[in-house]
Amino acid sequence: MAGCGEPEWRTKDIASLMPPLAFTLVDERGETVTADRYRGGVALLFFGYTHCPDVCPITLARLAGQVRDLPHEARDDMQILFVSVDPARDDPERLAAYTEAFGSAIVGLTGSRAQLDALTKRYRVTYGYGEKDAAGGYAVSHPSGVFAFDRDGEARLLIRDGDAPEAVRHDLERLLAEEG
Repeated sequence: MAGCGEPEWRTKDIASLMPPLAFTLVDERGETVTADRYRGGVALLFFGYTHCPDVCPITLARLAGQVRDLPHEARDDMQILFVSVDPARDDPERLAAYTEAFGSAIVGLTGSRAQLDALTKRYRVTYGYGEKDAAGGYAVSHPSGVFAFDRDGEARLLIRDGDAPEAVRHDLERLLAEEG
């Protein structure tokens, strides 16, 4: 049966391994939002924080580039959900300023520790805080993978750091081509 049907995904297929997209958080406008707001399009879920020195800006720049490379009519059907796991420093105003630097496809979200704990537990990822330095700064450990959800909010793919841009583009275009 290997020659029949759809070609294989080029990133990690997680269909049926993870639950559908579900959360209640606060967006970068300070409004409470649920995952339902992002249904109907493809949603990419990434956990991080705005003070991140490397993984977050690199990942968001790559994802924003992928969206910019999509056909014009497909761009509005893709939303990147950047969930800050550092709510003490990442209020809605800071999130808005941060995500704006990467483009309009990215929405900053955060919540209470309880909301973030529930969401990270749902997707089997962890985060943690390092020791504060003399200036009060600290690092936050967080996952580097990006979860991709289809138009119905079903988990479909895990995009990892090592996935080639061509593989990511192929899979995002394939997800966008599916009917909801």
